[in-house]
Amino acid sequence: MSANPDNAIPTPPRVLDRWSAGWRGPLLAAALVFVSALPGLVFLPPLDRDESRFAQATAQMLETGDFVNIRYQSEPRDKKPVGIHWLQAASVSVLSSVEQRQIWAYRLPSLLGAMLAAAACAWGAAAFLGPRGGLYAGLAMGAGLLLTSEAFIAKTDAVLCGATTLAMAALARIYLAAGEDRPLGLLNKLLFWSGLALSILDKGPIGPMVAGLALAALAIFDRRARWIGRLGWAWGLLLVLAVVGPWAIAITVATDGAFWTGSVGGDLAPKLVGGHESHGVLPGLHLLLAPLLTFPATALLPVALVTGWRRRREPGVRFALAWLIPSWIVFELMPTKLVHYTLPLYGALAWLAAAALTAPGDPAWSRWTRGIGAGLSLLAGGALAIAAALLGQRYGAAGSVWIWIVAVLALGAGLAAAVAVMQPRAWQPRAWRAAATALGLGAAAHMALTGGLGPALSKLWVSKNAAALLAAKNLDPRNGVTEGPVAVVGYSEPSLVFLLGTETELDNPVDGADALSDGEPVLVEKKQDPAFRQALQAEGLKAMVVGETTGIDYSTGKPVDLMLYRSDSPAPAPPAASAPRDAKPKT
Repeated sequence: MSANPDNAIPTPPRVLDRWSAGWRGPLLAAALVFVSALPGLVFLPPLDRDESRFAQATAQMLETGDFVNIRYQSEPRDKKPVGIHWLQAASVSVLSSVEQRQIWAYRLPSLLGAMLAAAACAWGAAAFLGPRGGLYAGLAMGAGLLLTSEAFIAKTDAVLCGATTLAMAALARIYLAAGEDRPLGLLNKLLFWSGLALSILDKGPIGPMVAGLALAALAIFDRRARWIGRLGWAWGLLLVLAVVGPWAIAITVATDGAFWTGSVGGDLAPKLVGGHESHGVLPGLHLLLAPLLTFPATALLPVALVTGWRRRREPGVRFALAWLIPSWIVFELMPTKLVHYTLPLYGALAWLAAAALTAPGDPAWSRWTRGIGAGLSLLAGGALAIAAALLGQRYGAAGSVWIWIVAVLALGAGLAAAVAVMQPRAWQPRAWRAAATALGLGAAAHMALTGGLGPALSKLWVSKNAAALLAAKNLDPRNGVTEGPVAVVGYSEPSLVFLLGTETELDNPVDGADALSDGEPVLVEKKQDPAFRQALQAEGLKAMVVGETTGIDYSTGKPVDLMLYRSDSPAPAPPAASAPRDAKPKT
């Protein structure tokens, strides 16, 4: 009996076949990340605290030529491996200079890591779901709020996501070939081990943990593990050792093993046993935040999860579940939780969403999954709109037109995604047009938030404003006229150290007065001003306030009022010999 064309499930437009063919799908996914993240990368000032600590440590490597030890001013920074610093150093050396302190150059490796994550997600999914399914997965991954935000922050997480996603995509292709009794492919094995090596050099054990738990889950579910022994363990581990080993040996020798004590005992272990650095949260946080962090693909989450259960016997779906569930449980059970911890697992969520999109007639597309997805999408869009309004109100951009732009775009993306997912036939023209609209508006909302509203939040950027004040008053020591370095009393955020330079002195009031007597400019936080003036009086010094900048330290939530002092006393005769005061960095 012939099929009734009126009842046939509509197919997506032919243009998707052209866009997803070959490497076009992965490249398009990477391009989406690039466009979404670029405004934040270029226009946002250095962020506190992790980004500026990473960037400052990289700057000191370039200044000293020591690419083994990781230091923040005079203190060792024994937390993460060296990979991200090497990538940042290469970027700055090629595209900028350490003297210019241009944060965008330090952020570029993160952008490339996020682009790799989206491209690898599309490439891996295409093996199971076809080129069109790979494109769906790559776009769902590449549009996500969390990935495109990490893409412009100069720290480890976007590179970790890219390396881990590459390793898992290659492993998935190996898994599929093994199930079909085909050769596993040398290139797939090489990419798998290379991804793991990069992930280890970037952030230690996270990448191997994700891959190891996935392998264990597949061996249990499939009741076969012989293919795992064919991954090339001998040469693969040698490759990892060749990438990671030289630096691991060098840092062990250089620090007499202190790096591992600090990294494992002082950073990793506390996160496993308690709420490290006030980030302790009960299980469920990552699940609760997933609808917001995957926006604008939020509407697909319910149908993706139901698809994962209903089609769990399919190789691609089963692999995605093995990638997602065990490691997600680990991250939920860890007492310390930060929102980016689960980012290396978002590729699996994108695969499940793509699997649902490639089967629009599947029962997973029920009235319930559509309705819940639409509701979550509207909530996520509304949350972003409200967040834009609150940020503007609190941080100095209450009347900015960017608040309205972000709000309209975010609400529009949430509404368009809800319309798309509520269509009874997922690929009728109205559905795919709404989906394309949601994707475009979601990317535009992120661009407006990070490239427009973010820089306009003047109260947030205390360090940037302080550096600008020094330059405006011709008191920046880098001008070659003013005695340096700058001394800072009562304010110690890493972004200021990065902007003003490694020699920036983080002093107490007495040392700040000594700095002023040497002709150095001094920034004093208002709460420390009485003690600073008392120290000046005790030393018989005169000083003048030549400028002031106020704002809010978003790391602590407290107001900041920095006053810029210069000496109003005659310059003392230089002593025969003097020892420099020790900088007192806040670690």
